[in-house]
Amino acid sequence: MKLNQATDYAFRMVLHMALLPSGTKITGSVLAEQELIPERFLLKIMRSLIAAGIMKSFRGVDGGFALNRDPQEISLLDVIRAVEGDAYLQRCLYDVGSCSKSCMGHCAINEAMGTIQDQLINQLEQVNFKTLAQREQLIEAEALPYSQAQ
Repeated sequence: MKLNQATDYAFRMVLHMALLPSGTKITGSVLAEQELIPERFLLKIMRSLIAAGIMKSFRGVDGGFALNRDPQEISLLDVIRAVEGDAYLQRCLYDVGSCSKSCMGHCAINEAMGTIQDQLINQLEQVNFKTLAQREQLIEAEALPYSQAQ
């Protein structure tokens, strides 16, 4: 499985929002500038995150974007599915008819890859953006010179 650039940007967008106080709105242009994401691309990704119920948008002068759920309820898998749909390690795991050997999902490779995929999906479900935000704060604090960290 190879995640695309849009998914990487989506991770950064959701993490950025998870670091803000609950309910904070931010404009697309500010988020794009702070996360170094092309604004047009950010807005396209944002539509996918809104459709998945991860983000919400606000119109008007005070418009912008905010998380639609608590960061603890948003997993890495949620973001991947919002941007890319279901991800599979091997084609025959989602389409048994695609097996070039015509095994129809009954072979040792399929079984092994299915087990690995199940483990990967489980791990991606376990990592939530509250935990990532907490870790990010620690990383940022450790990166500060000692005099600024106090």
